[in-house]
Amino acid sequence: MFPHPQKAIDYIVQWLKDYLNKSNAKGLVVGISGGIDSALTSTLCAKTEYPVITLNMPILQALPEYKRACEHIDWLKKQFPNVSSYEVDMSSVLSEYMKVLPKGIQNAHNMANLRSRLRMVCLYAFAGHFGYLVAGTGNKIEDFGIGFFTKYGDGGVDISPIADLMKSEVYQLAKHLQIPQSIIEAKPTDGLFEGSPTDEEKIGATYDELEWAMEYIEKGKTDPITERQKEVLNIYQTRHNANQHKMQPIPVCIIPSNIRGE
Repeated sequence: MFPHPQKAIDYIVQWLKDYLNKSNAKGLVVGISGGIDSALTSTLCAKTEYPVITLNMPILQALPEYKRACEHIDWLKKQFPNVSSYEVDMSSVLSEYMKVLPKGIQNAHNMANLRSRLRMVCLYAFAGHFGYLVAGTGNKIEDFGIGFFTKYGDGGVDISPIADLMKSEVYQLAKHLQIPQSIIEAKPTDGLFEGSPTDEEKIGATYDELEWAMEYIEKGKTDPITERQKEVLNIYQTRHNANQHKMQPIPVCIIPSNIRGE
């Protein structure tokens, strides 16, 4: 946790401004889910004073999530004149995909990832048109701990302003910025299909437990641990190992010089 959260906020905002200035991008695009990560990311982006487009992209969305996304966008626009918004309902796009994809591959996991990838395409349509960058909303546990994101979906972004923040730090900064309480209190969920379980139900561990596991492993600790902590370590390590393909650069087959005849 940050001893002075405002310093962390100021640092991220300045980092965003410096990156935008160097890249000659005109602004930022952020997808708004109704969750804490996108709420914090979009608020930090708004504080740069660069133009920010917030996108609400419901796809057969659960009503509470949709309402929280709308609430946050309204809250942002009241505070920051540089924020604009669009709503793009892609439920019909998903339905069309479901008509042409073989039924045999339309399992829950694949279709959840398809939703995330449809949203990525929408974000880049706006970013490309306006000359903006897509800001990612993943935190450190998701992006570098257990790989809890969709490859080329919510993982397909230009910059990641909160990817060095633990989930507890995301909450700390969100509270400091007075982000709507309904979003802070909502249980984290990927919201990728109707009746989607919470992140913690899906993963099998809380974010606090995962933070503990990440620190325990990265710092090489050897303290005695409980049976539950052993279970959490196994959950963390299993997901971390399985999702390395998301967290590492794309493997490239380099042709040796002798085969090239050099």
